[in-house]
Amino acid sequence: MAHNYIERTLVIIKPDGVARGLVGEVISRFERVGLKLVDMKMVMTTLEHAENHYVLDDQWKVITGNKTIQSYRDKGLTPPSEDPVEITNALLKRLAKYMVEGPVIPMVWEGPHAVKIVRKLVGSTEPFSSDVGTIRGDYVLDSYQIALEEDRSVYNLVHAAGSVKEAEQEIHHWFA
Repeated sequence: MAHNYIERTLVIIKPDGVARGLVGEVISRFERVGLKLVDMKMVMTTLEHAENHYVLDDQWKVITGNKTIQSYRDKGLTPPSEDPVEITNALLKRLAKYMVEGPVIPMVWEGPHAVKIVRKLVGSTEPFSSDVGTIRGDYVLDSYQIALEEDRSVYNLVHAAGSVKEAEQEIHHWFA
C-alpha cells in the first residue's frame, strides 16, 4: 500500500541485543507492522562515535539531565547532582562504554509515522517499566536500579530515534 506521508527513523540494536541473538526478532517486529528496512550494517563503533551519537542535539544534555533528575525524585530518591549537564556527562560515559562492548547494528526503517511506531514497539527506555508486548518489555529484565548499583548503562537492547529531526541527524551520523 502506497502512502504520501513517509518518514525514516534510526534503530540501533545494541551489543546486548546482538549478543543474545535477538536481531531477527527485532527486525521481524518492525516488518510485521509494515515498516520497510532500507539500510543496515553491523559495526564495532568507537567511544568517540558513540558519544557523538548522543550529543547530535545540542540540548540533549540539558533535557536528559532534567529527565534524570525528575526520575530520581519520582522514585523518592535524591539525585546525585542538581546540575543536568553534570548528570548527563556521567550518563554519557556509561552509554558510550556500553555501545562499544560489542558489535551494534544500525538500521534505517521507513514508513508512515515510522518514528512513533518504532518508539511504540520498542517500549520505555527503562525495560523494567516497559509494557509486555514491546521489545524491551518482552526481552529485558534490567532496570535503572540494577544499572546504577553496577555503575553501568541500563541494558535495553535497542536505541530508537525520538523525533523526525533526531532520526535525520542520527541516520546521517551512522550512514554518512
